Amino acid sequence: MTDAIDDTHDAALGSWLASANDPGTDFPIQNLPLGRFRHSGEARFRIGAAIGDQIVDVAKAGLLATDDMNELMRAGPAARRTLRQSLSRGLREGSADASRLHSCLVPQSEVEMGLPCHIGDYTDFYTSIHHATSVGRQFRPDNPLLPNYKWVPIGYHGRASSIAVSPETVRRPRGQFKGPDDEVPSLGPTRRLDYELEVGILVTGGNAQGEPIAIADAEAHLFGLTLFNDWTARDVQAWEYQPLGPFLSKNFASTLSPWVITMEALAPFRVPFERAAGEPSPLPYLDSAGNRVSGALDLTLEVWLSTAAMRGAGLPPQRLMQSNFRDSYWTMAQLVAHHTVNGCNLVAGDLFGSGTQSGPAPGQGGSMLELSAGGKQPLRLANGESRSFLEDGDTVVLRGYCERAGYRRIGFGDCTGTIAPAIG
Repeated sequence: MTDAIDDTHDAALGSWLASANDPGTDFPIQNLPLGRFRHSGEARFRIGAAIGDQIVDVAKAGLLATDDMNELMRAGPAARRTLRQSLSRGLREGSADASRLHSCLVPQSEVEMGLPCHIGDYTDFYTSIHHATSVGRQFRPDNPLLPNYKWVPIGYHGRASSIAVSPETVRRPRGQFKGPDDEVPSLGPTRRLDYELEVGILVTGGNAQGEPIAIADAEAHLFGLTLFNDWTARDVQAWEYQPLGPFLSKNFASTLSPWVITMEALAPFRVPFERAAGEPSPLPYLDSAGNRVSGALDLTLEVWLSTAAMRGAGLPPQRLMQSNFRDSYWTMAQLVAHHTVNGCNLVAGDLFGSGTQSGPAPGQGGSMLELSAGGKQPLRLANGESRSFLEDGDTVVLRGYCERAGYRRIGFGDCTGTIAPAIG
């Protein structure tokens, strides 16, 4: 079901590019994530692979005949594996292609990154039972988790046009909200702006309308993962979310990290899909032997905050929390199977958001809403500031990495957004 571990994952592999051998890099030769870049003034983006602090221009290197990431997605897993093997062999110490590939390198610091692909559709899921329970408890203390949660991968259709690449400046949105003591609602800048720590899942599509994707085949429709910040105006959300769910509270901005960590790179970090004793078994269309054996992913996720005062004082960002994607209640394959069980056709470049990734322990909330108990318990920062929700000038950084004994640590790069004041 999952991709095989092969020579490209060998922890002993080194690169002739020194920055790729730095223990602190997110992009060693074992990773080789894909993204789109361009130089200032250029009209089109080109496909590149990150290695250390550089980018390999894969078309210039003769490794791809296209600069269209969606075309590569449609080509399927075999084309992706061939590209990964060619990059790995060419970038290894002692490679005969070192000189040729060296001429195709571009420093990451000198280019503009674009969205990894054209995103036509975006679905946001709700896969963390810990987040669903924590947030539900704030609104429904006696019934925090609705009865369908353990049976249905809950999701909603989001707005693709407002997804932008990191680093992004996020304008504080205006919206309609109503406080508990207000006689009538009002319109204004949100007072409860929040981040949401999510994993972005890019799919390759491939099913015709009316033809579901079986869970046993779902992994072949996964292209790779990114980090994803689904910004939320909590006061707007509380007023609008019933009876149809999120609307203006979410569609003003979402930030995606620029590098796609391919499913092949993630192969060593797949883990069994397990639920606690007493939890219901998924319905048959959401269950398979392969999904039980290796459907989950051991991916550490973090949120860091840098305030304007911190930067002014020369202080580094502060980590607010850490969780792990393996704690999700639903797997990536289950999301694909459920999304298509009614015959919905997926298209190359479609994006799934995992939903906020919170952990089971206190302090592992993937949003300010959880960490501040809905604003009732403000977070005290190391420099003396406090936060219930985000303020103008705040910079939120999402980070993710996979590590396992016997394998090289790989990272996702930063997903960064800075809050700017509202207009009007």
